[in-house]
Amino acid sequence: MDIIETIKDQIENNPVLLYMKGSPNAPQCGFSQRATQAVMACGEKFAYVDILANPDIRANLPAYANWPTFPQLWVNGELVGGCDIITEMHASGELQTLIKEAAAKAQA
Repeated sequence: MDIIETIKDQIENNPVLLYMKGSPNAPQCGFSQRATQAVMACGEKFAYVDILANPDIRANLPAYANWPTFPQLWVNGELVGGCDIITEMHASGELQTLIKEAAAKAQA
């Protein structure tokens, strides 16, 4: 499976997926830390991929997503955005609604 297929598979098979530097319990950059805190505050399980441990994904995801930076949040196969968008959506309550709906859909 080539790296683009791997990325597509990850996005399709995880209703809430965060590509980040590090892990939720040990983020490796401030942007990933803020994004993780916002997603975790929504109270639902989510998948993550540490791009520092996956250099092929780190190199290829920006072109696939047409989004140059990390972290990247994907919900139901759609790119939500990066740290600024994630934290703005969290502050407005939109993020919690989006993630709770994705989790409910995945359980149905």
